[in-house]
Amino acid sequence: MKLPRFAPIAAILACALIVSACANTIRGVGRDASNTVNATEQAVEDVAN
Repeated sequence: MKLPRFAPIAAILACALIVSACANTIRGVGRDASNTVNATEQAVEDVAN
């Protein structure tokens, strides 16, 4: 069974899409962690006051 000519190109594009999606997810996790820290600090300040 012979693969079509565009199969390697499609595989490369699929890998690029997956990698870019992972980068966005990692960035989002970083933002979520930062927001959690900020919210915790604000809550501590509110309780202290």
